Amino acid sequence: MKRFALLVPLVVALGSCAPAVTGPQLGRIVNGSTGEEGTVSIVRGTLRPVVADPFAPDNVTIEIGGQTYRGRSQVVGRAGAALPAGWGLSVGVGGSTRPGDAGQALGWDTRLDSPRPAEVSYSGNLIARTAGARVRTLTCTLTVDARERGFGECTGENGTKYALQF
Repeated sequence: MKRFALLVPLVVALGSCAPAVTGPQLGRIVNGSTGEEGTVSIVRGTLRPVVADPFAPDNVTIEIGGQTYRGRSQVVGRAGAALPAGWGLSVGVGGSTRPGDAGQALGWDTRLDSPRPAEVSYSGNLIARTAGARVRTLTCTLTVDARERGFGECTGENGTKYALQF
């Protein structure tokens, strides 16, 4: 029982050192014309393929050029859509002999390589807008991996191009 009593404070102490991954995922946005940078904040867990819900709350906030855009992303795809890498099979045969030596050697070997896991990526879009009398919009295309990291391109209502990384 004493060991258990000593172990509990150690587990609590180590648990308090573990990073908490509960905040938003942060990224950046860059204006393609001026080079001005801004921030992208995405609610964790919302960049996965799901059935579209047009009434879901906004999950992305973009701040650039003194404006705050809020919007909803939609990601589509299936994890099984990527083609897996193939298996590899190698067979080798070899032999040797030397003049004047009664010994001969013959050898063979086989090797089977398993495939690497295929990287899966999903496509999506994002429509974000500002609040106020003069609404501004950003429409974006996204490419997202299984860990919800990715990149994208956006176009403003005035034709300005932006690049996203998150």
